[in-house]
Amino acid sequence: MDKIAYFDNAATTFPKPEIVYKFMDEFYRSCGVNVGRGQYKLASKAHFLTEETRSLLLELFHCENKKVIFSGSATESINLVLQGLITEKIKNVYITSFEHNSITRTLHYLKNKYNFNIYELEINKETLEYKFEEIDKQFEKNIPDILVMSHGSNVCGLISPLEKIFLESKKYNCINIADICQTAGLIDIDLSSDIYDVAVFAGHKTLYGPFGVSGMIFKDSLNIKPLLYGGTGIDSANQGLPKDIPSRYEVGSHNIMGISGLNASLKWIKEIGINNISLKEKNNFIRLFKLLKEYSNIRIIGFKDFDSHVGVISCEFDNYTSDEIGKVLDKFNVGVRTGLHCSPLAHKFLGTFPSGTVRFSVSYFTSDEDFKQLREALSYIQDNS
Repeated sequence: MDKIAYFDNAATTFPKPEIVYKFMDEFYRSCGVNVGRGQYKLASKAHFLTEETRSLLLELFHCENKKVIFSGSATESINLVLQGLITEKIKNVYITSFEHNSITRTLHYLKNKYNFNIYELEINKETLEYKFEEIDKQFEKNIPDILVMSHGSNVCGLISPLEKIFLESKKYNCINIADICQTAGLIDIDLSSDIYDVAVFAGHKTLYGPFGVSGMIFKDSLNIKPLLYGGTGIDSANQGLPKDIPSRYEVGSHNIMGISGLNASLKWIKEIGINNISLKEKNNFIRLFKLLKEYSNIRIIGFKDFDSHVGVISCEFDNYTSDEIGKVLDKFNVGVRTGLHCSPLAHKFLGTFPSGTVRFSVSYFTSDEDFKQLREALSYIQDNS
């Protein structure tokens, strides 16, 4: 099969660091046993790897004062947090215009159950700047109980000012939830502050790990109701879930293969350096932007400046739908994402709903050959438009 020019890294980074593939294979072959279900040496080794991976995450985010819970996906973690915190006592929930359906659909379900209000933070559609004075007024008028913010948009890459807005919402004792799926491992985030109650991460995106291992970092003082019930490997005589964290929220068998891959990717990030990874992706981001700007039939959507975005660019092509362009690019073996990207609110905000956009996204591993293939495809589209 011809090599794909992969520009769909916002969905999942690909390829992964070679050490991730190698370590996953070696560890699973030698130690693919259940965590917390035995006292023999292999079980202890699997347990050690799991706990080491938690420690690596806390080190990466400078927050040894927080706890790590593993899950099968970020969507599962978001459901755990929102379904575990929202009750009839919650009156006002705030979100941004860039939230993923994993958040908005969960809130939609819970709103029908508990009848709370959902507000979008005020953002200037022209400058893409958050209107801090207007947001202050929003909070004063309708006191925030829960605030959910995506740190980086999966549609246009816009980075949200988490710290500034979380500081303001905390004045009202708001529970602040950060979706860092597009920025974890790419932007150096200090989650140690009390303003961060929960941060949800996806192992397979900018953390460069495999599918099937994600989770959340949170304050253990939060009274989150469990989402799932079942075996934990401890306190088996008790039909209630254990109070211990993480056992209370990690029922069933751990994905030890996925955790081993995340362990390897976190060590790779530590070795390369998060700032070096960020710099290389930014250079690829700038290169992608300049390449797209060469073509008069392409319009870039929702771009402010390079410092305000991660390496995700949405585009519209003259005379063609996003799906039509995606099919042409596929013939040139160029992988992109088309449509609404599971984020309809963002497209409504950007004016690209319901047709959506063609989304290009780079990573640390985007190569010269990738850009060469993309240029050939874009030139073909322009010449035949």
